[in-house]
Amino acid sequence: MTGTYLDGGPDTSASGTGASGGGWVRKIGMWSWSFVGFVVAMAIVFTALGFVSEIVLPLTFAVVLAICFKPLVGTLQRHGWKPTAAAGVVVLGLLVLMAVVVIATIQGVVEQADQISSTTDSALATAAEELGVDPAALEEARAAAEDSSAVVAEGILARVLSGIDATVALVAALVLGALIMFYLLKDGSLFRRNMVERTSPSLRGDVDWFIGESCRILRDYGKGRTAISAIVAVVIGVASLLLGLPLVFTIMMVNFVGGYIPYIGAFLGGGLAVIVALGEGGIGTAVIMLLIVLAANLLVENFVEPKVMGQTLDIHPLVVLVVTALGGLLGGIVGLILAVPFWVILTTGIRRMRSSGYVQPVTDKAQQTMQRILE
Repeated sequence: MTGTYLDGGPDTSASGTGASGGGWVRKIGMWSWSFVGFVVAMAIVFTALGFVSEIVLPLTFAVVLAICFKPLVGTLQRHGWKPTAAAGVVVLGLLVLMAVVVIATIQGVVEQADQISSTTDSALATAAEELGVDPAALEEARAAAEDSSAVVAEGILARVLSGIDATVALVAALVLGALIMFYLLKDGSLFRRNMVERTSPSLRGDVDWFIGESCRILRDYGKGRTAISAIVAVVIGVASLLLGLPLVFTIMMVNFVGGYIPYIGAFLGGGLAVIVALGEGGIGTAVIMLLIVLAANLLVENFVEPKVMGQTLDIHPLVVLVVTALGGLLGGIVGLILAVPFWVILTTGIRRMRSSGYVQPVTDKAQQTMQRILE
């Protein structure tokens, strides 16, 4: 019921307050249901991707590599190479390079397995001595590990069988990825032109811009990460040589490959170098190596990375950590490597859509729909 003032006028304060409160309740309800809908949609998408990950992951990696190496194919074509030959040479070169790096790394680790084991044991012993850990406790732990080896051995056959399945899946993914990459390198420009032409004429300019900007972001990120990884790997490798450490090649390769995974890869690669230094030279050598690792990564992050990455890829470290962790959770090693550039592409596309006026109509329609649902 509406009240009255003393002069007989209507009292609308109560109804106004109620309307205002109802408006806030409706807004909160709309945003809550929108968030629930977004989470459910993302869960469905990622669950579907999980079922077809054996296809999606090599496809994603092949697309990214094709985008990064497309300029090289263009250079070969300008020098008289046919598209098929240029794409084939690039794909074969990448496969050979990848095989050489993987085989050399695995061979180095296998050949130096005893040295790695003795270095780790020495590092544990040194740490126990310096930190005052009871040696008897370490021996008990070592004995328990040795006693459990028989139990572990019982599962070797199952491990071998699962390893065979994983090897077959890996080979299939490599073949599929190589074929996809070959055709994208050979006919990528044609695919892009057909994709743009299939969109509405009013959207073709924005779609073509988005594809070009996405390619530029991925190429800049790939070049930047490669340069950063190479610098850090060389610095740590030279430091390892000067300190007289073993496993120099392995340390360099782990730091180089780990450099493609922001922060996490640096932690793993630097940790390996510090552990080897601890086992070989003690606490003093380990501290020196730790300082070198920190200095190399901090200097690269603050001085080299902004120059090679550019302003587009200059995002807050906390965002990088969160996005990288989510990428690893959803996409494994491929997600760890590609999470940051994909996030930049997503935010760039959203900004473009907002500036072009595509987001507001969708938001208005969604708001009207949610209001009808809540009424």
